[in-house]
Amino acid sequence: MSEKLAVVAFGGNALLRGDEIGTIEQQEKNTFDTCSNLLSLIENDYNLIITHGNGPQVGNILLRNEAGYEKYKIPRMPLDICVADSQGGIGYMIERQMFNVLHQKNIDKNIVTIVTEVVVDKEDDAFKNPTKPVGAFYLKEEADLLAKANDWIFREDPRKRGWRRVVPSPKPLDVLNKEVISQLAREGKIVIAVGGGGVPVFFDGKGNLQRVEAVIDKDLASSLLATQIKADEFYILTDVPKVYINFSKPNQTSLDEITISEAEKFLEEGQFAAGSMKPKVEAAINFIRNGGKKAIITEAKELGKENAGTRIIPG
Repeated sequence: MSEKLAVVAFGGNALLRGDEIGTIEQQEKNTFDTCSNLLSLIENDYNLIITHGNGPQVGNILLRNEAGYEKYKIPRMPLDICVADSQGGIGYMIERQMFNVLHQKNIDKNIVTIVTEVVVDKEDDAFKNPTKPVGAFYLKEEADLLAKANDWIFREDPRKRGWRRVVPSPKPLDVLNKEVISQLAREGKIVIAVGGGGVPVFFDGKGNLQRVEAVIDKDLASSLLATQIKADEFYILTDVPKVYINFSKPNQTSLDEITISEAEKFLEEGQFAAGSMKPKVEAAINFIRNGGKKAIITEAKELGKENAGTRIIPG
């Protein structure tokens, strides 16, 4: 039985590319392709935990919420329920496509999805300053109309792809059922957990779990899980092969390996956009600082290549 445990965080583009509308055919193909890129880890005898984003999917669920209410008066569901819905749907797609990938290679592994709750602080300052993008990209005029109609907040995408709704993104404090997730993974099952950053919950004064409307950043929640279960390696998959400074500028520079102190300096300079690369770098820093052996930010198709991605190291 392998003793190497890696947490791999799928970016939103693992299921849905920026130029796609999100049909099931598109999402299934993208999921299959992303899962195929994990074969190098599986064939090198890694135990795997897969986490994933849900920005486009939970945004679409919210739009269906509004459409159903306006036309049929179907009660709107809160954001935490929408996150849980997305965990089930996305987990199912990853499970099935990962099975198909393994089947083609005659690899026999159980794959299981765990709907995961993550504890946050109800008084987190994030509730006063929404930053987490969800849903589709809109023209400025469309975003203004939706903001007025639904009391939503929109911000322009750092890569100028349009305007997206932003919601509160409180800091993850604890992953519930982390022991079960760790046990299953170390037994050789491929575990899909902390989908969309986890369903946000908090403990009230009586010790009961209560819901809260927010979307937790999946990279920070994945880093917390990886730290709590003492994973060996942490991979953050995104839509660029490496981390860049001066991104989209004439002097753009890719980073192969940076120390924690260098990464923190770049963060202080504002090199990494909030809701985009910033939480990924912060998540990698947190993992290494808390005893992780390897943290890499890269594109899925780069996995298995020598010197793939940007590696964050102690120092």
